[in-house]
Amino acid sequence: MTGTTGTTGTLVLAGTPIGDVADAPPRLAAELATADVVAAEDTRRLRRLTQALGVQTTGRVVSYFEGNESARTPELVEALEDGKRVLLVTDAGMPSVSDPGYRLVAAAVEKDIRVTAVPGPSAVLTALALSGLPVDRFCFEGFLPRKAGERLGKLREVAAEKRTMVFFEAPHRLDDTLAAMAEVFGAERRAAVCRELTKTYEEVKRGPLKTLAAWAAEGVRGEITVVVEGAPDAGPQDLDPAELVRRVQVREEAGERRKEAIAAVAAEAGLPKRDVFDAVVAAKNAARTGSADGKGLS
Repeated sequence: MTGTTGTTGTLVLAGTPIGDVADAPPRLAAELATADVVAAEDTRRLRRLTQALGVQTTGRVVSYFEGNESARTPELVEALEDGKRVLLVTDAGMPSVSDPGYRLVAAAVEKDIRVTAVPGPSAVLTALALSGLPVDRFCFEGFLPRKAGERLGKLREVAAEKRTMVFFEAPHRLDDTLAAMAEVFGAERRAAVCRELTKTYEEVKRGPLKTLAAWAAEGVRGEITVVVEGAPDAGPQDLDPAELVRRVQVREEAGERRKEAIAAVAAEAGLPKRDVFDAVVAAKNAARTGSADGKGLS
């Protein structure tokens, strides 16, 4: 927390239920009832939440969402400078985690205004815990790009990530996203699709990416969080030349120069750079003679 001088207010980031309203943190009702200003991602959903909690807001309620975040931030900072207690809530989970909030927090910190939080439910941590995948080290990648080419590019950037990865995704794009993950990460990479967490129809599907992609092709509904196993620590004995070439291609397509891509793949595999270089040269020569093994290298 940042220290504050006499009359400045406090910005409170409050977690809200991701499904079951009974998961609301105990302090949330008190903050809603006493805040001078409540900034909500969706004021209608806020109204339903306060009704469910049996609480009445006494402060001014304003909307704060992606479309007006930049314009409304100065207004909220002004209220904070005037000594107001400003409560920020989003539709579900913690503000700033793929939701509005970062701009306001950054602006408050810059003004040396106190920022605190009411910790609450998080789809990221809930899905991670339920996935059955390693949780000692993980990273959150948020939503992938909507366009297929940009989505593949982003996945290629994290193809060698060894930490467990957590993504958000829209249900109507889930099958395409899982298919792209299977293409870039490998069909057998383990993953879990967590749907409707804490709600009536909660479901967690676990399995290889290729299996999950086939399942999702039949249609999936609800709020989706995808957890994907990190890249394996593969030893030299696990990688044949074709796989080494594939990994170099993935890195090149993500924008790396071939020299750097070869060095990175060699480091991942625990091999001398010369071995990877030779595999790439052999594939390139094979491509020139029409061999399928060398397809794609130029």
